[in-house]
Amino acid sequence: MRYRLPVVAAATLALIAPVAPATATAAAAPAPSSLVFGACPADIATPYPALTCATLQVPVDYRRPQGPTLELLITKHAAKDPAKRLGSLLVNPGGPGGYGSFLAGSLTRPDATGFTRLQPAVLDAYDVIGFDPRGVGHSTPISCVEPTYFPTPQPDPDAPSSRGPLWKLWSGFADGCGTKSGALIPHLGTANVARDMDRIRAALGDQKLNYVGFSYGTYLGTVYGELFRHRVGRMILDGNIDPTPKDVWYQAGLAQAPGIQKRFDSYLGWVAKYDSVFHLGSTVDAVRANWNKTLTDFRTRPHGAVGGHELLSLAGGVMFSESNWIAFTRALSSYVVNGDDADLVDFAAPDTSVEGEQSNAIFNAVICADSRWPATKAGYERDAARLAKTSQFAWDGIWANGSACRDWPTGPQNPLHISGRGLPGILLFNTVGDPSTPYAGALKLHKVLKGSVLVTEKDSGKHCVFSNSRLLVNTAANDIGTKYLLTGELPAGDVTIPGHALPVPTPAALRAPMAKVSLLDG
Repeated sequence: MRYRLPVVAAATLALIAPVAPATATAAAAPAPSSLVFGACPADIATPYPALTCATLQVPVDYRRPQGPTLELLITKHAAKDPAKRLGSLLVNPGGPGGYGSFLAGSLTRPDATGFTRLQPAVLDAYDVIGFDPRGVGHSTPISCVEPTYFPTPQPDPDAPSSRGPLWKLWSGFADGCGTKSGALIPHLGTANVARDMDRIRAALGDQKLNYVGFSYGTYLGTVYGELFRHRVGRMILDGNIDPTPKDVWYQAGLAQAPGIQKRFDSYLGWVAKYDSVFHLGSTVDAVRANWNKTLTDFRTRPHGAVGGHELLSLAGGVMFSESNWIAFTRALSSYVVNGDDADLVDFAAPDTSVEGEQSNAIFNAVICADSRWPATKAGYERDAARLAKTSQFAWDGIWANGSACRDWPTGPQNPLHISGRGLPGILLFNTVGDPSTPYAGALKLHKVLKGSVLVTEKDSGKHCVFSNSRLLVNTAANDIGTKYLLTGELPAGDVTIPGHALPVPTPAALRAPMAKVSLLDG
């Protein structure tokens, strides 16, 4: 799950009929042919030359396996030691809508020091397999509106006067999704992505699916386990979604507002510690006052395309990882201390690219298809008002995480019931202060997956634990995950490990540019 820029919702299609059990539909589908790996598209090959690529045709509708198909892009980083090869390891970065094709490269490419996010022993033993899920990236991407559809800046998310215009924007987006992508929208939910994963497994020639899923990828892995429990091999789920509510994605979105606020409060304490560097105040209250003044300035007098919504979205996204804390705080300091808004505006500028619009489209297509949503505007607004009493991110989160679903053309569905029956042991990771997938969700999933083991990173608020980049690595987490992937051996019981170190604003770190907020960067 991720903190999103608002998107807008779609037109009118027929309601989807209930989907038959996946095991039956998968058995009825033609057997997938073997994958033939070769050259990758340039946008993958350039940053990740060690990857090879293949395509796989899958049914658009698994109830009609002989009907229309769509194409999935698969990437592979081949096992480095064939004598030690254990099989394939499928990976998913979350989203919904993350480009899994790139994740296979990010997890396996050495950095300047030779460090790889997956340990060398894992790279020796597994073909690391990424894929763009249906509707994403190179796998028949969907679109809903023009990339410039949203006004810049967007209406202030907290202002009562903005609610009418924002509902209108979301409804227009819904109409656009139905018009531009109506043939695919009914078939983009998580259950169908899980069915695609099983066809990838079969095409790779593997009897079992070994899998590492982050964030939304934990829900995808959980759904796969429910549909194909006899095919589950070694599975790591990191940054976990509570799969139990019928309105699973609405509840996940609501949980982010207090989670991000708690993480932001912790961040303010970190800024205060380095007042000699950033000059934003030596106490949390002083730093908060400078932040609030900046937010008010941008709300009352937008700076180009950046207003209150854009600034809140930037701050919320930065809270998922400490990788951009220094650059973001440096930009905030430049504005507060020197009146220079250039970096802050550059970092917060809305994404008006084709890829950004497609990402927003698939995010909504998945969450709107997967579960129930409030039927009325009043329901959303009532919950936002309640959360806003303690979180600055409440109203922005309501618009970002599912307001399109009220008017979604296919209508709501009940999510797949997750029983957890018949599964092997699964390894779960979560930080205790994760703002995107709060710890309470990991505890719920752990309870459902009765044979699972939960590894908790204490004193940490980062989103996800396992296989981070070198600057944020938790070696204890990597050792536990690596042992499990290589041997299948889980810890004897739940484990708590120390948190990783927070960044230190050294002169070199202060010169580093701000990176795109992404789980791919760890």
